[in-house]
Amino acid sequence: MKFATGISALALSLAMAGGALAADLTVGVSWSNFQEERWKTDEAAIKAALDAAGAAYISADAQSSSAKQLADIESLIAQGADALIILGQDTAAVIPAVQAAADEEIPVIAYDRLIEDSRAFYLTFDNVEVGRMQARAVLEAMPKGNYVMIKGSPTDPNADFLRGGQQEIIQAAIDAGDITIVGEAYTDGWVPANAQRNMEQILTANDNKVDAVIASNDGTAGGVVAALTAQGLEGLPVSGQDGDHAALNRVATGTQTVSVWKDARELGKAAGTIAVALAKGESVDGAVEWTSPGGTTMNSMFLAPVPITADNLNVVIDAGWIAKDALCAGSELEVCK
Repeated sequence: MKFATGISALALSLAMAGGALAADLTVGVSWSNFQEERWKTDEAAIKAALDAAGAAYISADAQSSSAKQLADIESLIAQGADALIILGQDTAAVIPAVQAAADEEIPVIAYDRLIEDSRAFYLTFDNVEVGRMQARAVLEAMPKGNYVMIKGSPTDPNADFLRGGQQEIIQAAIDAGDITIVGEAYTDGWVPANAQRNMEQILTANDNKVDAVIASNDGTAGGVVAALTAQGLEGLPVSGQDGDHAALNRVATGTQTVSVWKDARELGKAAGTIAVALAKGESVDGAVEWTSPGGTTMNSMFLAPVPITADNLNVVIDAGWIAKDALCAGSELEVCK
């Protein structure tokens, strides 16, 4: 892959440069909400990449508060960060922090969520394709019926990227009258409890006449599955993403259809490597120029996601992403025997 080649070359050049050049570099990471399972994996990968480059790591957790995130980033700058990796809680509200960093000539990486600012380097997976993958898997499992769309946070641009990709796949079936969307809701903060509450309300409004749910990540999928299970509807097609361990177990036991795996280890590694390069004023091999739906042109890098279903669970086992016993608890699938 072009990405892998570019990052490998960049990592090699950093290694050849020697630790002394990077020893004085500090990279600050601003997390939107570190309580989600996913981000701990990202952090470990970022730390490993920075350690390999001889750079220091500092961080702050905004705890789902956009106001706290602004204060956090000011603090990271004050602590001497030479580059910032920002997972935006509200990607519009965080733009003043990008300005503050630019004023100090500190490069910013918009990590996994778009920050609509040309000065930020956008690093993520192809989220439109993630949405397509989610919808393809659910559509294959349930080509006709009443669909529910459980979206991500309204303050996260990824929510709409995903929703756009999903719509591309199901539009033809909607036009043909095979699919009817009977409910759709954003999930504030991507919080599973909010997704569960939205799903419960949609089930009530439709007298439980729901056949499939396209949920936009594994956390929201967990909330959806809880709502379905309470009504005796477990086993309906449900999508997700991130490869959360609980979600992969749901795939193995049949209560979730797909989790689109975005290997957070690779994303974190890329972020750490790119942050060091940008802090040193170097270009990033493998970066592309990309224009957002809002018309902002940014340097970007997009990694490739992988849909995980009951048919290819061996992929995450073989990659060491999840232990077989954790994946297979309660499952009768052949891969688990």
